[in-house]
Amino acid sequence: MAHLSLAAEPQFFRGASVQSRALGFGVRHTVRPLLGLWARLPFDLFPPNVVDHIARLLPVHAGTKWRTVELSDCNSEWLQAKGVEDVAHGNPGAILYFHGGAFLTCGLNTHRRLVSRISYASDQPVLNVGYRQMPYEPITESIADGVEGFRWLMEQGYKPENITIAGDSAGGYLAFSVARVVMDEGWGRPAGVVAISPLLDFDPTGKKNHRNANRCQLFPVHAVAKLSDVALRMDTRRGIEGTRTCPVDMPLGDMPPALIHIGSREVLMADAELMANRLVSAGVPCDLQVWDRQIHVFQAAASWLPEARTAINEIGAFVQRLAEQEAAMTPSVRVETRRSRGAKTAAVR
Repeated sequence: MAHLSLAAEPQFFRGASVQSRALGFGVRHTVRPLLGLWARLPFDLFPPNVVDHIARLLPVHAGTKWRTVELSDCNSEWLQAKGVEDVAHGNPGAILYFHGGAFLTCGLNTHRRLVSRISYASDQPVLNVGYRQMPYEPITESIADGVEGFRWLMEQGYKPENITIAGDSAGGYLAFSVARVVMDEGWGRPAGVVAISPLLDFDPTGKKNHRNANRCQLFPVHAVAKLSDVALRMDTRRGIEGTRTCPVDMPLGDMPPALIHIGSREVLMADAELMANRLVSAGVPCDLQVWDRQIHVFQAAASWLPEARTAINEIGAFVQRLAEQEAAMTPSVRVETRRSRGAKTAAVR
């Protein structure tokens, strides 16, 4: 798949399986009403992150191994799927990953399965960052934890140009934000950015006016607006001055190539389209992939959703292509894949 020359011409993956339609129906009639109720409360309510504790019971992709990594202010995980080597064994590439959860919920446990499949498809190890979240810390601290994760990878011997930064939902916000900080610090340019159903703009105006404002199977548009208000109040309480710059408003001309996944009915389509357009207008290669009627971060359901497995293979192909391009520019480096891409595609199932 070549990079798109125009963000206005996304690659559309047509078709929705019975499983995906059932998932969308179930989410629309269970989770979405709860989020709508939360959004209409006259006060801020932050339930305990029970979902991450329950997710400890979920299995990971067969053969995956991981260990805890203690960063300065948060715990993270160094994860390698079956057969994936690290830099000490000749594999120069790595992925820095940020889980989603609206900066309020989820964590390492909820996303370990998804991260393990991305590691396998990409043939790269992953640092999965358990960054600090609201209501305990503002988003600026989440970004700081992400930057610390990038620093940790460099300390292990990974070069910035061999590190792909990825994330889903709120993690997509962090992926672009951390890439921007890394380059502003003069550390180098990351290999690329992968953003899955990303939240990229806290201004809800574009989402309210978008064709998907009332079509999203997970998020009522007023829930997104409530999240924006919560984030602003958190910044105010912590004495953060000025306006936090969202990824869509950052300088983009020197950003690395990007891959953006979005479901065709997601309210966050507004953010994905805006970011893709601005990246391409700035001369940055961006693949915008739109997935027919898929719910928010459907890739997490790869164990039983065929579209999710296909999407993860697309992510793996993108990351591998970045690695091959970097190797071609560095004659002393030879990237050897452990299996053909076709074999990977079958195995990720």
